[in-house]
Amino acid sequence: MSNNDASSFAGGRDKGAPSRRAVVAGLGTLGVMGVLLPEIALAQGKAELPEKERFGGTVTFSYGRNDPTMLSNIDRSGTEAITNKIFEGLIGFDFDLKPIPALAKSWEISPDGLRYTFKLHETVKWHDGKPFSSSDVAYSIKTLKELHPRRRATFANISEIETPDDLTVTLVLSKPAPYLLGALDATSAPIFARHLYEGKDFVTNPANQKPVGTGPFVFKEWVKGSHVLLERNPDYRQKGRPYVDRIVARIIPDPAARVAGFETGEIDVGNGNPVPAADIERLKAIPTLEFEDRGYARAAQQSQIFFNLDNPILQNRQVRLAIAHALDPVAIREVAWNGQARLSPAAIVPGGEFNNPKIAFYKYDPALARKLLDEAGFPEKQGGRFPIRILWAPWLDTLKRVADQVRGQLRAVGIAAEVQTYDYATFANKVYTDRAFDIDVEALQNGYDPLDGVHRIYWSKAFKIGLQFSNPSHYANPEVDALLEAAAGENDFEKRRQHYLRFQEIVHHDLPAVNLTEAITYTVANRRLKNHTIDAAGATYSFSEAYLQKAG
Repeated sequence: MSNNDASSFAGGRDKGAPSRRAVVAGLGTLGVMGVLLPEIALAQGKAELPEKERFGGTVTFSYGRNDPTMLSNIDRSGTEAITNKIFEGLIGFDFDLKPIPALAKSWEISPDGLRYTFKLHETVKWHDGKPFSSSDVAYSIKTLKELHPRRRATFANISEIETPDDLTVTLVLSKPAPYLLGALDATSAPIFARHLYEGKDFVTNPANQKPVGTGPFVFKEWVKGSHVLLERNPDYRQKGRPYVDRIVARIIPDPAARVAGFETGEIDVGNGNPVPAADIERLKAIPTLEFEDRGYARAAQQSQIFFNLDNPILQNRQVRLAIAHALDPVAIREVAWNGQARLSPAAIVPGGEFNNPKIAFYKYDPALARKLLDEAGFPEKQGGRFPIRILWAPWLDTLKRVADQVRGQLRAVGIAAEVQTYDYATFANKVYTDRAFDIDVEALQNGYDPLDGVHRIYWSKAFKIGLQFSNPSHYANPEVDALLEAAAGENDFEKRRQHYLRFQEIVHHDLPAVNLTEAITYTVANRRLKNHTIDAAGATYSFSEAYLQKAG
């Protein structure tokens, strides 16, 4: 490895970053394979009022984007903050990342780890009145395996799905998948109605605009650009739940308007950093508001810049290396994130067992960047060495500031960088369909396990025109593919870890992306709203136990 390759950055890993044990370790406490798990309650969901006083009212949820669809089963852009109230998964997770029942009331894993059998609740109905059954589960998982950017990897080892009766479903694996349970909650694998989808095109299906689920809230209307209205499901499987009458998800793309909504009390809750980092300290001083950082342990969000490797200029590794040396991750953290992020140089974020702590940022060195660009045949000239189109994912306001920082730092070494801003649908189309970008600024989730969120970024087989949040660089390295595929079927933790450590070394050298920061993520809520965060899903959970404290 050359001196350039080995360049390090002293601040490459934040001291005091919280430990994040891999969820697979928590799933290992299922421990005795073959033991049937009984249904357990959500202990964190104990309410503070007598039940009769919890009913009624409207919760106003802040939602920052104009999405083209409510297709959370395929579109993983954050839509689940709404659709998790409509759809359910087989299981959920408590704060300790232990699995808890949802549509499945119990489950059993065979001693060899190749059969996962789920017993389903008996009284579940779809919101249109049709009965829910194991055939819905089988159809959903098969479809997600084909079309979902993450499930293509996490479900790859599922070779067969058995449905011996309406209330039993068995996932049969070709080889062990120790991370599998982690991919079966409502966020990762929502179960949708077979009778509404089978034989129809997923993209154009009317059910994507008017979703029908089994969850505690029923979809009523979607006024695009304004709001989504959900109403209480009177036939929900948990009798007496949910407590509130309705949820109004207000679509507010303007961050200043969201801040004002929290200040005035017009907004009850928003998840995933709903206000700019610059406003946090001021808002914390408002006694009616609270900031909650629980509910994000499974969703480490890493900001990155992805190079479009279909661009002949960016196919030159020396150009990418020069750009890496031109970037100042500390300045990006302090200016773009207002310090509300941790430095994260490796492909897997710090704090978990799979992170490679030896990976450090390429040294911030504009002079070296200029030298490398000159040597690569791109001398500095009037108008810039070459043009760079920077696109940023519009679901997170901070990414615009990251893009602006990247633009300024690239211009400082003579690259004619420009930031292009689009709505979500246009952005996704330009990056993942048209490939009409040079640098893509995103904040993709690492997921509960590397296979959940990291594989889809670097695995060559994850690239597919039109498939969002999946290998945006169009990166392909056979050694990386082999390491990721070996890790996917490895039950031995240490062997898996070694595969991932080596994987991170290779992609750090290859530079299909430059990793920057891990966001410190929080929910903002009015204190009158209780039980908005009761499990590992945070405020994206179903809100089946959320209620409004009565005034006085």
